[in-house]
Amino acid sequence: MSEQNKNLLKMILSKGATERLGRVRVVKPELATQLEAYMLQLFQSGKIKGEVSEEQLKTILEAVSSQKEFKILR
Repeated sequence: MSEQNKNLLKMILSKGATERLGRVRVVKPELATQLEAYMLQLFQSGKIKGEVSEEQLKTILEAVSSQKEFKILR
């Protein structure tokens, strides 16, 4: 991720949201990358007006992670 994108994320995420994103990155780095890209897209489209709280980040995280499909092989 570019330095500019990292700075944008620091601006739009609250301290709690930044910490949660860091914890997600430890467990699922690909999900954290996807979430960061989605957050930047929301910010650039004007859908994020102020700072994103940890609760709002949880909601966005649930939406992003629910888009995945699971395939059970037997």
